[in-house]
Amino acid sequence: MNVFNSLDRGGNAAGGSITLVVGGARSGKSRFAEQLAGQLKGDDVLYVATAQPLDGEMTRRIEHHRRTRNAAWQTVESPLNIGRAIADVRDLPSLVLVDCLTLLVSNVMCDEQRHDAAVDDWESRVLAEVDELIEVARQRRIDLVIVSGEVGAGVVPEHAAGRLFRDLLGLANQRIAASADATYWMVAGLAINATKIASSVQDAADGLQRSDVL
Repeated sequence: MNVFNSLDRGGNAAGGSITLVVGGARSGKSRFAEQLAGQLKGDDVLYVATAQPLDGEMTRRIEHHRRTRNAAWQTVESPLNIGRAIADVRDLPSLVLVDCLTLLVSNVMCDEQRHDAAVDDWESRVLAEVDELIEVARQRRIDLVIVSGEVGAGVVPEHAAGRLFRDLLGLANQRIAASADATYWMVAGLAINATKIASSVQDAADGLQRSDVL
């Protein structure tokens, strides 16, 4: 089945659609999201970049993304407050691609004005960013595609900051997925429709009861 077909519906009754594309490093998540955006809306896309050119490596990565994505797309570079940045676009395209949530969480943690914040404050600010992003998608009736990383499947980070980043990104991904119309899990460049194969707690309980495990 063509994975693009399930999203080509012009939004839902609540106004707009939300798609999360999540995966590990070099899993193909950005490429898939860009191909999805182009397939759905062609040139009518706003690309929201959260990366900051803080060192040579990141500068090269940003330049590579600029060269390879559709030159006809509008671009907004916003390391923070991306919901507000999208809302401020006057002639907003019908699809917005955010790449990526991973760096947004990192940017929140690196914000100099909040370097001494408590853990609860970090969590509140990250989730506020996510909630504003969801809200603008619904209010402006846009199709929103969000790229994010999965960093919780490996070794537990040695340092407290690494563990906090892992936890905050995991919470942000869960928050987006709970509101998303579709979530795709990227593995070796392949998109797995996690929404279609996901089971609720009730589904799991019913299955266990039917199998007489409990």
